[in-house]
Amino acid sequence: MTDEQLLRFRSSIDNIDAALVHLLAERFKITQAVGEYKASADLPPSDPEREQAQVARLRALAEESGLDPAFTEKFLRFIVAEVIQHHERIAAEH
Repeated sequence: MTDEQLLRFRSSIDNIDAALVHLLAERFKITQAVGEYKASADLPPSDPEREQAQVARLRALAEESGLDPAFTEKFLRFIVAEVIQHHERIAAEH
């Protein structure tokens, strides 16, 4: 069965998924550098104040974009938790 419209939709989804992976990889490269900096400057691995500001900012962006803000917050918190784990590991290695 070949549904051309469905194939076009799926192709677009595949392209967006690839872009998301590349963006996440770039984000984690930068947060790795942040972790190294924090460890060398003896700063804590997490910054709850910054995290809360980011959640508020991205929830607002989600609303403006027609995306569920609760989903956006869950997604961001998942990423931030992973970043904090990386920062803790880097700090432990220093």
